[in-house]
Amino acid sequence: MTDNDSIDTIGLSRRKMLAGLGAVGIASAGAGLGTTAYFSDEEGFEGNTLTAGNLDLLVDWQQTYDFGEGHQFVSAHPDHDGDGEQSVEIDGEVLRYSDFPDEEDEDSNGANIPDLDCAAIPPLSEADFGTDPVTGEEMDTLVQLTDVKPGDSGEITFSLHLCDNPGYIWMQASNVADEGGVGTEPELLVDPDNLGDLGDAIQATLWYDEDCDNVYDGAEPVDIMLTLDFSGSMLYDQYGGVVSSDPIQINGTTYGETTKIDLVELGTRQFVDYLQSQGSDVQVGVAYFDGEGSNDTEPRTGVLQPLTTDLSVVDGALSGLRQKLANLVTGGPGSTPFDGDGNPNPFSNASGIATGTYIGEGVDDAQDELAANGRPNAEKRNIVLSDGESFNGTGSTQFSSPTAAADDARAASPAPATDVYTINVDGSASTLQAMAGPAGGSGGDSAYFNDVDDPLNIPTVFGNLAAQTGQEKIIMEDSLGNVLDALADGNGIPLDGNRATPYDELADPADDSNRDAFRGDGVMHCVALSWELPFEVGNEVQGDTLGFDLGFYTEQERHNDGSGPTPA
Repeated sequence: MTDNDSIDTIGLSRRKMLAGLGAVGIASAGAGLGTTAYFSDEEGFEGNTLTAGNLDLLVDWQQTYDFGEGHQFVSAHPDHDGDGEQSVEIDGEVLRYSDFPDEEDEDSNGANIPDLDCAAIPPLSEADFGTDPVTGEEMDTLVQLTDVKPGDSGEITFSLHLCDNPGYIWMQASNVADEGGVGTEPELLVDPDNLGDLGDAIQATLWYDEDCDNVYDGAEPVDIMLTLDFSGSMLYDQYGGVVSSDPIQINGTTYGETTKIDLVELGTRQFVDYLQSQGSDVQVGVAYFDGEGSNDTEPRTGVLQPLTTDLSVVDGALSGLRQKLANLVTGGPGSTPFDGDGNPNPFSNASGIATGTYIGEGVDDAQDELAANGRPNAEKRNIVLSDGESFNGTGSTQFSSPTAAADDARAASPAPATDVYTINVDGSASTLQAMAGPAGGSGGDSAYFNDVDDPLNIPTVFGNLAAQTGQEKIIMEDSLGNVLDALADGNGIPLDGNRATPYDELADPADDSNRDAFRGDGVMHCVALSWELPFEVGNEVQGDTLGFDLGFYTEQERHNDGSGPTPA
């Protein structure tokens, strides 16, 4: 268990309620909506011989407000120039959020700032809470809107970065106060008791904003190739394939040790299972790449599974990857994953295996499959995983450039234009980072690059990519009052570090085995809260005020089971 006395509350001013009266019209209402924010983390244990290392939860955000003139930037952190749009200056370069593309702003790229990490996010003491775009009043807390009318809406996307150690995170609310304020004659005609009705009237959605763009994204048709490294270093201990002496269970089989390819099998099958459970409009295929043996005249690369909408078939193709990898790399010339003659023992003598890593050829094979069997109306994605740089094997061919192959894929040469996501597993990141980028765009885009220092995080990376592929997961959709009640109940709402797992944040216990901790390497995870006061709301909310605190609590994964502290 953790000790609540060790919680560190980072200092934002906290106010019990932010009251405000706006202009009152015959068919409209002036209402106050306000929140402060608190962010806490669990630094360690007291009275134990084991002491946790640093556990720092850094939070940034972008808030928008639509009062009939389209989404307006209200406040953000960081915001280096105080204009309400998230921005940061890193090494002399100014980077902007720009989730609503602006044709007049060349820096407006329609995406979150991927370079925000544990080193780039300034302390909360430097936060600028912006100005209410309706009243012009300076806001001294996170949300301080004092003239909310029917039809108004707003949204905040919080970006969470857990630094140093993995941990569990809860989203919380407290000090919820829904009050009637000063009664006006139109309101008293329909609400003679002048009750606080604003929380019930406002409709809200709480969800995981996977691409951190302040907008809920539904499902779109996507064709996906998983392009996987099947080289010997993914399995054999002799080349670094064994990453843990802990046993691992895969598809009913327990192995006495954990290898990289085991974690790839877990992650990719979880990826496919999640898309299937969501009824996603996807086709998925699998390509592979190794190098070549001394007598080979061509690289050992190819398509393990052609694109198909039958995801159970893809799941089957991704089973038994130890054996399929061994078949490919330990056989003679022309070996494929389907030969059945390889030795999958990771501690066997692997000195005679095919060598090299032909990433470029794997990308080309995947692109050919997308061109041949992709759907005209579907977005195209290629997710490339490798644990090293491309290099020649011992045969007679020369590998092609992986960056050139990725450039061609993004540029639709050959068609179709393809988003290239890359996953670097404990290897040299430069090549895979240079390959990553959107269809029609350039490489080196960090939003498409996943750097995995610890191979044990491979399943989590695939889980997050799956969540970005399907429709974004809604945690709760209800009145804002009911959402706040759920956030204020007990420890709040437990968040899941891997959205591809079948975890229900509202119904399942916090220590459920399907709830994952968040990685401790600063990877960005976004949670969003949107709200709208419907047009049909009447005079009963005139002058009402709704105040609340929002916050996040984290405790380290090690020595904790995710159940959280005992509520006070």
